[in-house]
Amino acid sequence: MAGNGGRPGVGSGLALTFGSAVLWGLAHLRTGRHRTGALLMATYLTLVTVSAAALLTARSFLLSLAVQPGWLAVFGAGALLFALATVAVVIRSYQLVRPRPLAGAAHYLSAAAVGLLCVLVVAPMAYAARLAYVSQGLVASIFGLSPTPVPADPWKGRERINVLLVGGDAHPSRAGVRTDSMTVASVDTRTGRTVLLGLPRNLQRVPMPVGPARDRFPYGFGGEPPLTPAILNEVWQYAEDHPEVVPGVADGERGPALLKKTVGGVLGLDVSHYAMVDMQGFARIVDALGGVRVTVRAPIVYGRRDEGLIPAGTRTLSGEEALWYGRSRTYTSDYVRMSRQKCLMNALVKQADPVTVVRSFERLASATANAVSTDIPREMLPALVALAGKVRTARIESLQFVPPLIDTSDPDYDLIKKKVTAAVEERSAARPATAARRSPAPTAAPGTPAAAPAPGAPAGGGSGAGTPPGVSALPQEAVSLDDTCG
Repeated sequence: MAGNGGRPGVGSGLALTFGSAVLWGLAHLRTGRHRTGALLMATYLTLVTVSAAALLTARSFLLSLAVQPGWLAVFGAGALLFALATVAVVIRSYQLVRPRPLAGAAHYLSAAAVGLLCVLVVAPMAYAARLAYVSQGLVASIFGLSPTPVPADPWKGRERINVLLVGGDAHPSRAGVRTDSMTVASVDTRTGRTVLLGLPRNLQRVPMPVGPARDRFPYGFGGEPPLTPAILNEVWQYAEDHPEVVPGVADGERGPALLKKTVGGVLGLDVSHYAMVDMQGFARIVDALGGVRVTVRAPIVYGRRDEGLIPAGTRTLSGEEALWYGRSRTYTSDYVRMSRQKCLMNALVKQADPVTVVRSFERLASATANAVSTDIPREMLPALVALAGKVRTARIESLQFVPPLIDTSDPDYDLIKKKVTAAVEERSAARPATAARRSPAPTAAPGTPAAAPAPGAPAGGGSGAGTPPGVSALPQEAVSLDDTCG
Protein backbone atom coordinates (compact mmCIF):
# COMPACT_ATOMS: atom_id res chain seq x y z
CA MET A 1 0.00 0.00 0.00
CA ALA A 2 1.25 3.50 -0.76
CA GLY A 3 2.50 5.39 2.22
CA ASN A 4 2.41 9.09 3.01
CA GLY A 5 6.13 9.78 3.33
CA GLY A 6 7.02 13.44 2.91
CA ARG A 7 8.42 14.64 -0.40
CA PRO A 8 12.14 15.52 -0.47
CA GLY A 9 13.60 18.73 -1.84
CA VAL A 10 14.72 19.26 -5.44
CA GLY A 11 18.26 17.97 -4.90
CA SER A 12 17.20 14.95 -2.90
CA GLY A 13 14.41 14.19 -5.35
CA LEU A 14 16.78 14.17 -8.31
CA ALA A 15 19.25 12.03 -6.36
CA LEU A 16 16.55 9.48 -5.61
CA THR A 17 15.47 9.53 -9.27
CA PHE A 18 19.03 8.90 -10.43
CA GLY A 19 19.41 6.22 -7.76
CA SER A 20 16.28 4.49 -9.02
CA ALA A 21 17.91 4.13 -12.43
CA VAL A 22 20.79 2.24 -10.79
CA LEU A 23 18.62 0.29 -8.34
CA TRP A 24 14.95 0.07 -9.14
CA GLY A 25 12.58 0.79 -6.25
CA LEU A 26 14.58 3.32 -4.20
CA ALA A 27 12.13 6.17 -4.73
CA HIS A 28 9.16 3.90 -4.10
CA LEU A 29 10.59 2.77 -0.77
CA ARG A 30 11.38 6.38 0.20
CA THR A 31 7.79 7.45 -0.41
CA GLY A 32 6.31 4.55 1.53
CA ARG A 33 5.39 2.29 -1.39
CA HIS A 34 7.15 -0.65 0.18
CA ARG A 35 5.50 -3.52 -1.65
CA THR A 36 6.06 -2.03 -5.11
CA GLY A 37 9.57 -0.87 -4.16
CA ALA A 38 10.54 -4.31 -2.86
CA LEU A 39 9.18 -6.01 -5.99
CA LEU A 40 11.07 -3.63 -8.30
CA MET A 41 14.28 -4.00 -6.32
CA ALA A 42 14.06 -7.79 -6.22
CA THR A 43 13.40 -7.94 -9.98
CA TYR A 44 16.33 -5.66 -10.74
CA LEU A 45 18.76 -7.47 -8.43
CA THR A 46 17.71 -10.81 -9.92
CA LEU A 47 18.36 -9.59 -13.46
CA VAL A 48 21.74 -8.10 -12.53
CA THR A 49 22.84 -11.15 -10.52
CA VAL A 50 21.86 -13.62 -13.25
CA SER A 51 23.60 -11.50 -15.92
CA ALA A 52 26.78 -11.11 -13.87
CA ALA A 53 26.88 -14.81 -13.02
CA ALA A 54 26.41 -15.72 -16.68
CA LEU A 55 29.24 -13.40 -17.75
CA LEU A 56 31.58 -14.78 -15.11
CA THR A 57 30.77 -18.48 -15.33
CA ALA A 58 29.16 -19.12 -18.70
CA ARG A 59 30.99 -16.83 -21.09
CA SER A 60 31.56 -19.59 -23.63
CA PHE A 61 27.89 -20.47 -23.57
CA LEU A 62 26.91 -16.82 -24.10
CA LEU A 63 29.35 -16.52 -26.99
CA SER A 64 27.84 -19.61 -28.56
CA LEU A 65 24.41 -17.99 -28.35
CA ALA A 66 25.82 -14.79 -29.82
CA VAL A 67 26.46 -16.49 -33.18
CA GLN A 68 22.92 -17.76 -33.54
CA PRO A 69 20.59 -15.30 -35.34
CA GLY A 70 17.56 -16.32 -33.28
CA TRP A 71 19.29 -15.65 -29.97
CA LEU A 72 20.77 -12.42 -31.32
CA ALA A 73 17.22 -11.21 -31.94
CA VAL A 74 16.33 -12.20 -28.35
CA PHE A 75 19.36 -10.30 -27.01
CA GLY A 76 18.42 -7.20 -28.96
CA ALA A 77 14.79 -7.29 -27.86
CA GLY A 78 15.83 -7.95 -24.26
CA ALA A 79 18.18 -4.96 -24.23
CA LEU A 80 15.45 -2.64 -25.52
CA LEU A 81 12.86 -3.99 -23.07
CA PHE A 82 15.28 -3.47 -20.16
CA ALA A 83 15.94 0.11 -21.32
CA LEU A 84 12.22 0.88 -21.63
CA ALA A 85 11.48 -0.65 -18.22
CA THR A 86 14.24 1.44 -16.63
CA VAL A 87 12.92 4.61 -18.29
CA ALA A 88 9.43 3.84 -16.95
CA VAL A 89 10.85 3.35 -13.44
CA VAL A 90 12.83 6.61 -13.67
CA ILE A 91 9.86 8.66 -14.82
CA ARG A 92 7.56 7.19 -12.19
CA SER A 93 10.22 7.70 -9.50
CA TYR A 94 10.53 11.36 -10.45
CA GLN A 95 6.78 11.79 -10.26
CA LEU A 96 6.80 10.34 -6.76
CA VAL A 97 9.65 12.41 -5.31
CA ARG A 98 9.54 15.76 -7.11
CA PRO A 99 8.59 18.68 -4.86
CA ARG A 100 5.18 20.31 -5.30
CA PRO A 101 4.69 22.98 -6.36
CA LEU A 102 7.70 23.19 -8.69
CA ALA A 103 7.72 25.98 -11.25
CA GLY A 104 9.97 28.26 -13.27
CA ALA A 105 13.60 27.38 -13.95
CA ALA A 106 13.67 24.64 -11.31
CA HIS A 107 10.83 22.83 -13.09
CA TYR A 108 12.52 22.92 -16.49
CA LEU A 109 15.98 22.06 -15.16
CA SER A 110 14.63 19.10 -13.21
CA ALA A 111 12.71 17.82 -16.21
CA ALA A 112 15.79 18.25 -18.41
CA ALA A 113 17.94 16.32 -15.92
CA VAL A 114 15.45 13.45 -15.87
CA GLY A 115 15.23 13.49 -19.67
CA LEU A 116 19.03 13.33 -19.92
CA LEU A 117 19.03 10.41 -17.50
CA CYS A 118 16.54 8.57 -19.71
CA VAL A 119 18.76 9.14 -22.73
CA LEU A 120 21.79 7.82 -20.81
CA VAL A 121 19.80 4.74 -19.88
CA VAL A 122 18.48 4.07 -23.38
CA ALA A 123 21.70 4.81 -25.34
CA PRO A 124 23.84 1.81 -24.24
CA MET A 125 20.89 -0.58 -24.47
CA ALA A 126 20.02 0.74 -27.92
CA TYR A 127 23.66 0.28 -28.94
CA ALA A 128 23.61 -3.27 -27.61
CA ALA A 129 20.46 -3.94 -29.62
CA ARG A 130 22.13 -2.42 -32.67
CA LEU A 131 25.15 -4.72 -32.24
CA ALA A 132 22.82 -7.70 -31.98
CA TYR A 133 21.07 -6.63 -35.18
CA VAL A 134 24.36 -6.13 -37.04
CA SER A 135 25.65 -9.47 -35.76
CA GLN A 136 22.49 -11.19 -36.92
CA GLY A 137 22.98 -9.81 -40.41
CA LEU A 138 26.67 -10.70 -40.44
CA VAL A 139 26.11 -14.32 -39.41
CA ALA A 140 23.29 -14.73 -41.92
CA SER A 141 25.31 -13.20 -44.78
CA ILE A 142 28.49 -15.24 -44.29
CA PHE A 143 27.32 -18.58 -42.91
CA GLY A 144 24.74 -20.62 -44.74
CA LEU A 145 22.52 -23.35 -43.36
CA SER A 146 23.78 -26.91 -43.59
CA PRO A 147 22.01 -29.14 -46.14
CA THR A 148 22.43 -32.04 -43.69
CA PRO A 149 21.80 -32.17 -39.92
CA VAL A 150 24.72 -31.01 -37.75
CA PRO A 151 25.18 -32.97 -34.49
CA ALA A 152 24.82 -31.07 -31.21
CA ASP A 153 28.44 -32.03 -30.53
CA PRO A 154 30.21 -31.97 -33.91
CA TRP A 155 33.51 -33.00 -32.28
CA LYS A 156 32.19 -36.29 -30.89
CA GLY A 157 34.55 -38.99 -32.14
CA ARG A 158 36.55 -36.37 -34.03
CA GLU A 159 39.98 -35.54 -32.64
CA ARG A 160 40.80 -32.80 -35.16
CA ILE A 161 39.11 -30.39 -37.52
CA ASN A 162 41.00 -29.24 -40.61
CA VAL A 163 40.01 -25.95 -42.22
CA LEU A 164 41.56 -24.56 -45.39
CA LEU A 165 42.36 -20.86 -44.98
CA VAL A 166 42.72 -19.09 -48.31
CA GLY A 167 43.95 -15.63 -49.18
CA GLY A 168 42.26 -14.69 -52.46
CA ASP A 169 43.87 -12.10 -54.70
CA ALA A 170 41.46 -10.88 -57.36
CA HIS A 171 42.55 -8.01 -59.63
CA PRO A 172 40.79 -6.06 -62.41
CA SER A 173 43.63 -6.85 -64.83
CA ARG A 174 42.98 -10.61 -64.74
CA ALA A 175 39.99 -12.91 -64.72
CA GLY A 176 38.99 -14.94 -61.71
CA VAL A 177 40.56 -15.44 -58.29
CA ARG A 178 44.15 -16.37 -57.59
CA THR A 179 44.64 -18.24 -54.30
CA ASP A 180 48.09 -16.98 -53.36
CA SER A 181 47.90 -18.01 -49.71
CA MET A 182 46.84 -21.54 -48.74
CA THR A 183 47.08 -22.80 -45.18
CA VAL A 184 45.32 -25.66 -43.45
CA ALA A 185 44.61 -25.04 -39.77
CA SER A 186 44.59 -28.44 -38.11
CA VAL A 187 43.01 -27.98 -34.68
CA ASP A 188 42.89 -30.45 -31.81
CA THR A 189 39.23 -30.34 -30.74
CA ARG A 190 40.10 -31.25 -27.14
CA THR A 191 42.89 -28.78 -26.38
CA GLY A 192 42.77 -26.17 -29.15
CA ARG A 193 46.41 -26.83 -30.08
CA THR A 194 46.81 -25.86 -33.70
CA VAL A 195 49.26 -26.65 -36.46
CA LEU A 196 49.23 -24.33 -39.49
CA LEU A 197 50.29 -26.29 -42.58
CA GLY A 198 51.37 -23.94 -45.35
CA LEU A 199 51.48 -24.92 -49.00
CA PRO A 200 53.29 -22.66 -51.48
CA ARG A 201 51.25 -21.26 -54.34
CA ASN A 202 53.79 -22.49 -56.94
CA LEU A 203 53.59 -26.19 -56.04
CA GLN A 204 53.72 -28.20 -59.29
CA ARG A 205 52.45 -31.62 -60.44
CA VAL A 206 49.80 -31.49 -57.71
CA PRO A 207 47.97 -34.86 -57.52
CA MET A 208 44.25 -34.47 -58.13
CA PRO A 209 41.45 -36.20 -56.20
CA VAL A 210 39.94 -39.37 -57.58
CA GLY A 211 37.24 -38.68 -60.16
CA PRO A 212 36.95 -36.44 -63.21
CA ALA A 213 39.81 -34.19 -62.07
CA ARG A 214 42.27 -37.09 -61.87
CA ASP A 215 40.94 -38.54 -65.11
CA ARG A 216 41.88 -35.29 -66.80
CA PHE A 217 45.20 -34.91 -64.98
CA PRO A 218 46.43 -38.43 -64.12
CA TYR A 219 50.01 -37.23 -63.60
CA GLY A 220 49.22 -34.11 -61.60
CA PHE A 221 47.52 -30.80 -62.28
CA GLY A 222 48.47 -29.42 -65.68
CA GLY A 223 46.47 -26.22 -65.93
CA GLU A 224 46.05 -24.71 -69.39
CA PRO A 225 49.51 -24.36 -70.94
CA PRO A 226 50.84 -22.11 -72.36
CA LEU A 227 48.37 -19.70 -70.77
CA THR A 228 49.13 -20.78 -67.20
CA PRO A 229 52.12 -22.32 -65.43
CA ALA A 230 50.07 -25.20 -63.92
CA ILE A 231 50.62 -24.53 -60.23
CA LEU A 232 48.50 -25.00 -57.12
CA ASN A 233 47.05 -21.50 -57.01
CA GLU A 234 45.24 -22.11 -60.32
CA VAL A 235 43.14 -25.05 -59.11
CA TRP A 236 40.32 -22.90 -57.68
CA GLN A 237 39.72 -20.90 -60.84
CA TYR A 238 40.24 -23.92 -63.12
CA ALA A 239 37.37 -25.70 -61.34
CA GLU A 240 35.14 -22.65 -61.71
CA ASP A 241 35.94 -22.42 -65.43
CA HIS A 242 35.52 -26.17 -66.09
CA PRO A 243 32.33 -27.52 -64.46
CA GLU A 244 32.99 -30.98 -65.85
CA VAL A 245 35.85 -31.63 -63.40
CA VAL A 246 33.53 -31.05 -60.42
CA PRO A 247 30.16 -32.35 -61.66
CA GLY A 248 27.01 -31.54 -59.75
CA VAL A 249 28.50 -28.58 -57.89
CA ALA A 250 27.09 -25.08 -58.32
CA ASP A 251 28.91 -22.00 -59.62
CA GLY A 252 31.02 -20.38 -56.93
CA GLU A 253 31.32 -23.68 -55.05
CA ARG A 254 33.37 -25.70 -57.54
CA GLY A 255 36.62 -23.87 -56.79
CA PRO A 256 36.63 -24.41 -53.03
CA ALA A 257 35.30 -27.96 -53.41
CA LEU A 258 38.15 -29.05 -55.69
CA LEU A 259 40.82 -27.10 -53.80
CA LYS A 260 39.78 -28.66 -50.47
CA LYS A 261 40.03 -32.18 -51.90
CA THR A 262 43.30 -31.39 -53.67
CA VAL A 263 44.96 -29.87 -50.61
CA GLY A 264 43.57 -32.62 -48.39
CA GLY A 265 45.07 -35.24 -50.71
CA VAL A 266 48.45 -33.51 -50.67
CA LEU A 267 48.52 -33.36 -46.86
CA GLY A 268 46.82 -36.67 -46.19
CA LEU A 269 44.07 -34.95 -44.17
CA ASP A 270 40.31 -34.68 -44.40
CA VAL A 271 39.83 -30.96 -45.07
CA SER A 272 36.18 -30.44 -44.24
CA HIS A 273 35.73 -26.69 -44.62
CA TYR A 274 37.32 -23.57 -46.05
CA ALA A 275 37.34 -19.84 -45.36
CA MET A 276 38.60 -17.35 -47.91
CA VAL A 277 39.56 -13.75 -47.20
CA ASP A 278 39.87 -11.27 -50.05
CA MET A 279 43.21 -9.47 -49.73
CA GLN A 280 41.80 -5.95 -50.00
CA GLY A 281 39.05 -6.86 -47.57
CA PHE A 282 41.71 -8.14 -45.19
CA ALA A 283 43.25 -4.67 -45.07
CA ARG A 284 39.87 -3.21 -44.10
CA ILE A 285 39.50 -5.80 -41.33
CA VAL A 286 42.88 -4.85 -39.86
CA ASP A 287 41.98 -1.15 -40.00
CA ALA A 288 38.68 -1.89 -38.26
CA LEU A 289 40.62 -3.54 -35.42
CA GLY A 290 42.85 -0.50 -35.10
CA GLY A 291 45.87 -2.17 -36.71
CA VAL A 292 47.89 -5.24 -35.84
CA ARG A 293 51.10 -5.31 -33.83
CA VAL A 294 53.87 -7.50 -35.24
CA THR A 295 57.64 -7.80 -35.09
CA VAL A 296 59.14 -6.90 -38.45
CA ARG A 297 62.47 -8.72 -38.56
CA ALA A 298 63.88 -6.90 -41.59
CA PRO A 299 62.75 -3.86 -43.61
CA ILE A 300 60.00 -4.74 -46.09
CA VAL A 301 59.45 -2.92 -49.34
CA TYR A 302 55.78 -2.47 -50.15
CA GLY A 303 53.61 -1.07 -52.93
CA ARG A 304 53.43 -2.05 -56.57
CA ARG A 305 56.21 0.41 -57.43
CA ASP A 306 58.26 0.19 -54.23
CA GLU A 307 56.18 2.99 -52.75
CA GLY A 308 57.32 2.61 -49.17
CA LEU A 309 59.27 0.72 -46.56
CA ILE A 310 58.08 -0.97 -43.40
CA PRO A 311 61.05 -0.53 -41.02
CA ALA A 312 62.32 -3.35 -38.84
CA GLY A 313 61.09 -3.49 -35.26
CA THR A 314 57.95 -4.20 -33.29
CA ARG A 315 55.21 -1.89 -34.52
CA THR A 316 51.50 -1.56 -35.19
CA LEU A 317 50.72 -1.89 -38.89
CA SER A 318 47.78 -0.30 -40.66
CA GLY A 319 45.60 -2.42 -42.92
CA GLU A 320 47.54 -1.43 -46.03
CA GLU A 321 50.89 -2.07 -44.32
CA ALA A 322 49.69 -5.41 -42.96
CA LEU A 323 48.53 -6.39 -46.44
CA TRP A 324 51.96 -5.74 -47.91
CA TYR A 325 53.71 -7.28 -44.90
CA GLY A 326 51.90 -10.49 -45.82
CA ARG A 327 52.25 -10.26 -49.60
CA SER A 328 55.51 -8.47 -50.41
CA ARG A 329 58.28 -10.60 -51.91
CA THR A 330 60.56 -7.83 -53.14
CA TYR A 331 64.16 -8.88 -52.39
CA THR A 332 62.83 -12.05 -50.72
CA SER A 333 60.58 -14.88 -52.00
CA ASP A 334 57.20 -16.57 -51.85
CA TYR A 335 58.46 -18.73 -49.02
CA VAL A 336 59.59 -15.89 -46.78
CA ARG A 337 56.29 -14.12 -47.21
CA MET A 338 54.50 -17.37 -46.30
CA SER A 339 56.32 -17.25 -42.97
CA ARG A 340 55.22 -13.64 -42.45
CA GLN A 341 51.62 -14.57 -43.29
CA LYS A 342 51.61 -17.13 -40.47
CA CYS A 343 52.95 -14.51 -38.07
CA LEU A 344 50.22 -12.13 -39.16
CA MET A 345 47.52 -14.75 -38.58
CA ASN A 346 48.94 -15.52 -35.15
CA ALA A 347 49.02 -11.83 -34.20
CA LEU A 348 45.41 -11.28 -35.25
CA VAL A 349 44.20 -14.33 -33.30
CA LYS A 350 46.00 -13.16 -30.15
CA GLN A 351 45.06 -9.48 -30.42
CA ALA A 352 41.37 -9.72 -31.36
CA ASP A 353 40.24 -9.46 -27.73
CA PRO A 354 36.54 -8.90 -26.88
CA VAL A 355 37.02 -5.24 -25.90
CA THR A 356 38.69 -4.42 -29.22
CA VAL A 357 36.06 -6.31 -31.20
CA VAL A 358 33.12 -4.63 -29.44
CA ARG A 359 34.69 -1.17 -29.74
CA SER A 360 35.03 -1.45 -33.50
CA PHE A 361 32.30 -3.97 -34.15
CA GLU A 362 30.24 -2.20 -36.80
CA ARG A 363 33.25 -1.36 -38.98
CA LEU A 364 34.63 -4.84 -38.42
CA ALA A 365 31.32 -6.46 -39.34
CA SER A 366 31.03 -4.41 -42.51
CA ALA A 367 34.60 -5.24 -43.57
CA THR A 368 34.18 -8.93 -42.76
CA ALA A 369 30.88 -9.31 -44.61
CA ASN A 370 32.51 -7.99 -47.79
CA ALA A 371 35.78 -9.89 -47.43
CA VAL A 372 35.03 -13.39 -46.14
CA SER A 373 33.39 -16.39 -47.77
CA THR A 374 33.14 -19.86 -46.25
CA ASP A 375 31.23 -23.13 -46.32
CA ILE A 376 31.22 -23.51 -42.53
CA PRO A 377 27.55 -24.07 -41.66
CA ARG A 378 25.78 -21.73 -39.29
CA GLU A 379 24.76 -24.62 -37.06
CA MET A 380 28.42 -25.37 -36.30
CA LEU A 381 29.24 -21.87 -35.07
CA PRO A 382 28.48 -22.42 -31.35
CA ALA A 383 30.92 -25.33 -31.22
CA LEU A 384 33.50 -23.38 -33.23
CA VAL A 385 33.25 -20.38 -30.90
CA ALA A 386 33.96 -22.60 -27.92
CA LEU A 387 36.89 -24.16 -29.78
CA ALA A 388 38.20 -20.73 -30.77
CA GLY A 389 38.45 -19.84 -27.09
CA LYS A 390 40.79 -22.79 -26.61
CA VAL A 391 42.82 -21.86 -29.69
CA ARG A 392 43.45 -18.30 -28.42
CA THR A 393 45.17 -19.64 -25.30
CA ALA A 394 46.80 -22.70 -26.85
CA ARG A 395 50.07 -23.23 -28.66
CA ILE A 396 49.92 -22.41 -32.38
CA GLU A 397 52.63 -23.96 -34.51
CA SER A 398 53.58 -23.72 -38.15
CA LEU A 399 54.99 -26.14 -40.70
CA GLN A 400 55.65 -24.91 -44.22
CA PHE A 401 56.34 -27.14 -47.22
CA VAL A 402 58.91 -24.95 -48.91
CA PRO A 403 62.55 -25.33 -50.01
CA PRO A 404 64.83 -26.83 -48.87
CA LEU A 405 62.37 -29.32 -47.38
CA ILE A 406 60.26 -29.47 -50.55
CA ASP A 407 61.36 -28.64 -54.09
CA THR A 408 58.22 -26.98 -55.46
CA SER A 409 59.09 -27.92 -59.05
CA ASP A 410 59.44 -31.61 -58.17
CA PRO A 411 57.64 -32.12 -54.83
CA ASP A 412 58.04 -35.22 -52.71
CA TYR A 413 54.38 -35.70 -51.82
CA ASP A 414 55.06 -38.79 -49.72
CA LEU A 415 57.44 -36.73 -47.57
CA ILE A 416 54.77 -34.04 -47.14
CA LYS A 417 52.31 -36.62 -45.80
CA LYS A 418 54.92 -38.05 -43.42
CA LYS A 419 55.75 -34.62 -42.06
CA VAL A 420 52.07 -33.79 -41.58
CA THR A 421 51.43 -37.07 -39.77
CA ALA A 422 54.39 -36.49 -37.47
CA ALA A 423 53.40 -32.89 -36.69
CA VAL A 424 49.75 -33.67 -36.04
CA GLU A 425 50.38 -36.80 -33.96
CA GLU A 426 53.04 -35.08 -31.88
CA ARG A 427 50.71 -32.17 -31.11
CA SER A 428 47.79 -34.50 -30.38
CA ALA A 429 49.96 -36.23 -27.79
CA ALA A 430 49.94 -32.94 -25.80
CA ARG A 431 53.68 -32.46 -25.72
CA PRO A 432 54.77 -30.41 -22.67
CA ALA A 433 55.40 -26.73 -23.31
CA THR A 434 59.01 -27.21 -22.18
CA ALA A 435 59.82 -29.42 -25.16
CA ALA A 436 62.68 -28.37 -27.36
CA ARG A 437 61.88 -25.65 -29.85
CA ARG A 438 63.55 -24.39 -32.96
CA SER A 439 63.23 -20.90 -34.34
CA PRO A 440 64.13 -19.79 -37.85
CA ALA A 441 66.71 -17.11 -38.23
CA PRO A 442 65.40 -13.69 -39.27
CA THR A 443 65.02 -13.03 -42.95
CA ALA A 444 67.99 -11.13 -44.27
CA ALA A 445 67.42 -7.49 -45.13
CA PRO A 446 67.70 -6.51 -48.79
CA GLY A 447 71.29 -6.45 -49.86
CA THR A 448 72.63 -8.56 -46.98
CA PRO A 449 73.99 -12.14 -47.23
CA ALA A 450 71.53 -15.01 -47.02
CA ALA A 451 70.91 -16.54 -43.62
CA ALA A 452 72.55 -19.82 -42.69
CA PRO A 453 70.50 -23.00 -43.02
CA ALA A 454 68.38 -24.08 -40.10
CA PRO A 455 69.83 -26.92 -38.00
CA GLY A 456 69.55 -30.14 -39.92
CA ALA A 457 68.81 -28.47 -43.23
CA PRO A 458 70.89 -29.35 -46.26
CA ALA A 459 73.35 -26.62 -47.16
CA GLY A 460 72.55 -25.93 -50.82
CA GLY A 461 71.75 -28.85 -53.15
CA GLY A 462 69.26 -31.62 -52.37
CA SER A 463 65.63 -30.64 -52.59
CA GLY A 464 66.66 -27.10 -51.82
CA ALA A 465 68.84 -26.62 -54.88
CA GLY A 466 68.18 -23.26 -56.43
CA THR A 467 66.49 -21.96 -53.28
CA PRO A 468 66.13 -18.16 -53.21
CA PRO A 469 68.22 -16.19 -50.67
CA GLY A 470 66.97 -16.50 -47.11
CA VAL A 471 64.69 -19.47 -47.73
CA SER A 472 67.03 -21.99 -46.10
CA ALA A 473 66.35 -20.23 -42.79
CA LEU A 474 62.76 -21.48 -42.76
CA PRO A 475 61.97 -24.36 -40.36
CA GLN A 476 61.57 -27.94 -41.54
CA GLU A 477 59.55 -29.00 -38.50
CA ALA A 478 56.54 -27.50 -36.77
CA VAL A 479 57.58 -24.61 -34.54
CA SER A 480 55.66 -22.33 -32.21
CA LEU A 481 54.56 -19.09 -33.82
CA ASP A 482 54.92 -17.34 -30.48
CA ASP A 483 58.62 -18.28 -30.59
CA THR A 484 59.31 -17.54 -34.23
CA CYS A 485 57.28 -14.36 -34.70
CA GLY A 486 58.69 -12.39 -31.79
